[in-house]
Amino acid sequence: MSGEGSPTITVDGSRLRVGLVHAGWHEQVMGGLVDGARRGLAEAGVQNVVELKVPGTFELPVAAARLAASGVDAVVALGVVVRGGTPHFDYVCLAATNGLTDVSVRTGVPVGFGVLTCDTIEQALDRAGLEGSHEDKGHEAATAAVAAAAVLSDLPSPVPA
Repeated sequence: MSGEGSPTITVDGSRLRVGLVHAGWHEQVMGGLVDGARRGLAEAGVQNVVELKVPGTFELPVAAARLAASGVDAVVALGVVVRGGTPHFDYVCLAATNGLTDVSVRTGVPVGFGVLTCDTIEQALDRAGLEGSHEDKGHEAATAAVAAAAVLSDLPSPVPA
C-alpha cells in the first residue's frame, strides 16, 4: 500500500492563510478528498482558507498560481485522473504535476499535491478518504502543505523569477 511509512505530522497553522483548489471531475472521489483536506486544515488550526473549484485537474496549476500570487502561505491542490483508453491520461497527469511543481518552486509557496493518478475508479475511491477507504490523500496533502509552510515561515520570501 502506498500510504505505508507516512509520517505523523502535527503543526500549528493558526496564523496561516491557505488556498484550497479542487477539480470538479469524479464528484464522489473529489468529495472525499475535499472533506479530508478541510479536516486536515481544521486539525492544524487553519481558519483562513480561500477555496476555488476548477473544471478539471488540468486547470489546477493556473488556479494554484493565482492563489500563490494572492499571498497565501500554502496551496492544497486536489484532483483525480483515471486512466482511459487514450494517452489523454498521461498528458493531464504530466501537465498537472509539472505545473504544480513549477508554481511551488517559482513562487516559494508550498503546494500540497493531492492529485490522484489511478488506473481505475476503485483505486481512486480507495485513496479518497471515504468510509472504507484505506487512504486519505486530501488530508495528507493539506497537512503536508501546512507543515511545509510552517517550516518555511521563518525564512525570507524568494524574489520572484
